[in-house]
Amino acid sequence: MEKNIIKDASLEENPVRPLAYEILEIIKHTDIEWTFRIAFDKAVLPGQFLELSLPRTGEAPISVSGYGDGFCDLTIRNVGCVTKEIFEKKVGDSIFARGPYGNGWPIEEYKGKNLVIVAGGTGLSPVRGLIEYVRNNKDEFGHLHLIAGFKNHDAVLFKDDLELWKEAENITPVYALDTEEYGDFKKGMVTEFIKDIPFNDFADNYACVMVGPPVMLRFTALAFLKEGVPEEKIWTSFERKMSCGVGKCGHCRINSTYVCTDGPVFNYTKAKELLD
Repeated sequence: MEKNIIKDASLEENPVRPLAYEILEIIKHTDIEWTFRIAFDKAVLPGQFLELSLPRTGEAPISVSGYGDGFCDLTIRNVGCVTKEIFEKKVGDSIFARGPYGNGWPIEEYKGKNLVIVAGGTGLSPVRGLIEYVRNNKDEFGHLHLIAGFKNHDAVLFKDDLELWKEAENITPVYALDTEEYGDFKKGMVTEFIKDIPFNDFADNYACVMVGPPVMLRFTALAFLKEGVPEEKIWTSFERKMSCGVGKCGHCRINSTYVCTDGPVFNYTKAKELLD
């Protein structure tokens, strides 16, 4: 008899039934932001998300912040009842999840192009997998210009990755803090550094990605447009009020758009109508 319950065809055919996955590692970035690495054998695309759940507590949509052979990373901020209980878990415990859901970053469309990625705070999580894909497949892309901003040095995420990306020959990173200068971090909002991106050197062959809080997205888009970036070259991701993940509950619906199924990755030509 097959021991792995995930192989049960009746369960695989149910897209909303959560399954238990073992926690392999917990990486503590800040007091309230940790990455949980779970054993996961399903195909995942950068930009997709999982619905994490705990019996009798509830569910929460969490972006995939990394993936590899047999595992998936989920970077979580402890801000509610579900995440509070998740933070009480230990390595070896299980957590329930379903998915992955949603559309990831259009990597095939980005290939052969220069990339500009602007991420604020936990907005770095949904693009971490994309950045790593570009770093590991440098022959398939042009150059990557990364602007990552955090509130202060105590709020910095993925410190090891930030150092790794500084050493990558196909990545030019700028790291910033909103309220202070600290080490190699510049002081200022991420939007202040967009003017330094050499768009004129890209020969119109580029794409821009932005992820972060709604206010940051609004001003980042304006900064891109000020530099002459066409709307169709801008992409974003957001998880506005997602709940079921499969377009049935309507919590994330904006007019006729369901963020969970039509997104969470959108081209700005569409996203500009959805941003709160």
